Amino acid sequence: MQPRQVFGQQQAQQHPMATIPPVPPLPAAPPARRLGDIPIRAVYLLGAILATVLAVLLVFVVFSGDVPANQQAGEQVVSVAPVPSASVSATPSATASASASPTVSPVVLPPVPASKTLDTLSGAASLASGVITDKTVGITYPRLAAPWKAKSFPPFSIAQRIGKVAVPHTVIASAMYPGDSPEKKPSSNADYRKLATEAVRWAIRTQYPKGAQLDEWTASQKIPVGKGWTLGYKVDYTFNGKKQQAQAVVTVIEVGKTKPAMLLASIPDSNKKYWRDLNTLVQQVRPL
Repeated sequence: MQPRQVFGQQQAQQHPMATIPPVPPLPAAPPARRLGDIPIRAVYLLGAILATVLAVLLVFVVFSGDVPANQQAGEQVVSVAPVPSASVSATPSATASASASPTVSPVVLPPVPASKTLDTLSGAASLASGVITDKTVGITYPRLAAPWKAKSFPPFSIAQRIGKVAVPHTVIASAMYPGDSPEKKPSSNADYRKLATEAVRWAIRTQYPKGAQLDEWTASQKIPVGKGWTLGYKVDYTFNGKKQQAQAVVTVIEVGKTKPAMLLASIPDSNKKYWRDLNTLVQQVRPL
């Protein structure tokens, strides 16, 4: 006789319980990338971006002379005397027109040499920190490092100065030629030399204490590039009861107009250690 089966036993054997599959493990975290794992294409792309940014910054630094950005906030600027008319007589005359302005004294100048190269002046030349590009006037010239600073200085377009704004100035400045335009565009060296002479006359009247006189011509030469003329000179004047002297240059430059551009630089003997900077300007001033 077969043993009796317990109720439900047969069903259990015929229908075993289903098993739940185990949960698969989480994927392992990817290993951290090292510098050597970065694709070379990405390295080149990053380098190109950095090079572009540096190039843009360099352009702004080099051409920052377009606008004098280092002017001190709230600084008072002293304007020079009004630009005189070109019709003012060059020499005293008993028959001078009564219509001439009584406030403008004629400035007597010695004869201008036809040719004279500016000697190397005393002092040490300042480093050039860039180039000033005066687009308003149409010329370019060195931007000198400290203590020179580029600041607004009416009626000039751009000016570099040392010290406070006061006569006598230590200044390098560019502007259009003062006074009336010539009747026709200058063409010869003699034309530009004559215009430079009138610019010197204007500078003596406006940039130095009253009674200043030109003591000696130190240069009379053609500009290195383009059309124009440079005159160098010494100015004697009395300031605070003491006789003093300044070295200066004036350059007039043809810039495609009837009226030329002008670069003026004057350094009194209180800053005579910078006189050599006048040589730098004379050698490197250029039309745009």
